[in-house]
Amino acid sequence: MAKVIVAGLGSGDADQLPLGVFRLLTSAQYPVVLRTIHHPVVTFLREQQVNFSSYDEVYEKSAGFNEVYEQIVADLVRRAGRDGTIVYGVPGHPMVAEKTVQLLLDREKQGTIEVEILGGASFIDALMTAVKIDPIDGFVLLDGSTLTREQLNPDVHMVIAQVYNEWVASHLKLTLMELYPHDYLIRVVTAAGIKGMERVEEIPLFELDRLKGVHQLTTVYVPPTDEAHIRNRQFTRLKEVIARLRSPEGCPWDRKQTHRSLRKYLIEETYEAVDAIDREDPDHLCEELGDVLLQIMLHSQIAEEEGFFNVYDVISALNEKMIRRHPHVFGEENWRDANEVVKNWQQLKDEEKKEKGIDPEEDSLLAGIPRELPATLTALQLQKKAARVGFDWDRIEDVMAKVEEEWEELKAASSVKERESEMGDVLFAVINLARFYSVDPEAALAATNLKFKQRFTYIEQKLKERNLDPKQVDLQQMENLWVESKKFYP
Repeated sequence: MAKVIVAGLGSGDADQLPLGVFRLLTSAQYPVVLRTIHHPVVTFLREQQVNFSSYDEVYEKSAGFNEVYEQIVADLVRRAGRDGTIVYGVPGHPMVAEKTVQLLLDREKQGTIEVEILGGASFIDALMTAVKIDPIDGFVLLDGSTLTREQLNPDVHMVIAQVYNEWVASHLKLTLMELYPHDYLIRVVTAAGIKGMERVEEIPLFELDRLKGVHQLTTVYVPPTDEAHIRNRQFTRLKEVIARLRSPEGCPWDRKQTHRSLRKYLIEETYEAVDAIDREDPDHLCEELGDVLLQIMLHSQIAEEEGFFNVYDVISALNEKMIRRHPHVFGEENWRDANEVVKNWQQLKDEEKKEKGIDPEEDSLLAGIPRELPATLTALQLQKKAARVGFDWDRIEDVMAKVEEEWEELKAASSVKERESEMGDVLFAVINLARFYSVDPEAALAATNLKFKQRFTYIEQKLKERNLDPKQVDLQQMENLWVESKKFYP
């Protein structure tokens, strides 16, 4: 079988080149190809009259790194198939930050080629020495060209490699500034472990993309921190805080809470978040969503202490559900519009019930509506569920006629009990009309409530400016101000 021997050239000059790799490269037993000639060992190899080629030309002709890596691997497999065995030299250690090696190992799993790894010192060893840290404290190695906010961890040493050029440095800076302040001190290490070339610069984060001479031997080191304004932006910190509140050394009020005692707060905080949405107040919404999240975290912590589940189980179940119910996004389904999504969503929910041993056909079609929903939303859900089996009007004119019918019956009612019943029928019919108009009745009424409050507050303010008491003015004066308020709150 064709074979590729991957030889690590080490992270520095020839003094750090492993003896076994040196013997292999100078033996002239197999063809040698290097990923790049931009490495301090290359001059030494030329002095030793090692005959080699490189893939630098592939970098120059390709649009992106992924394309480069695929082309290199394809060529290596082709050459190995022709020559039997080929030596492939890579910077550092073959198993550290070397995508082409991972692609080669994938080919080996497929039975295409055989891969042998000969290690060289990785750049990590040299970098740890350059910045004088011990990785036992915890560190993470990340790719600067694909770094995301979610990968950042301020609790450990972060080593960010593959900072090839100014563009990657700019991307890296912007990503880090999503968590760290602009003046956070980082260290930029160039040519770690290479005598005469190694340079370590401590700079504030905002200067990262202003450095000159950023190239393939540039690595960024981000030290860990205990600064509250940084750690408080991490989910793990939130979990720590909630666990501390519930601990024996925590808050007496938080310790005594149960799922039942917190029930009212979950409802209350949810309504306050909804109110912030209705007011179109993003700052208030941010705060209120935090309060909703607090309730979720408290319930999850209580369940964890009782041995039932933890917040990671909550997250896992939610991710699995969202992926399962969106096969048109995460799978191969091709649902064309929102109506088709809704239709298939219900089908998927029914399948989930069957997996849990619940037969959806034995349940009432109206089952599954939370008892705590506001009456308007309950009515809307009842109507939607009944409509799925055809218990619905065909034309909006028929719905209008039903509203008028219920209105006439309300006018004809003679007792309080009758009026209450008929008023409910009128409201139910109007909610049905809202459904046909694709209007959310709860949101519509909330908007009207807010508008009424704004207009009435305007009346109060204007009367106060005139030193008038609302109780002492007639209805016409207030009506005039009401009409005036519509200019400001239409």
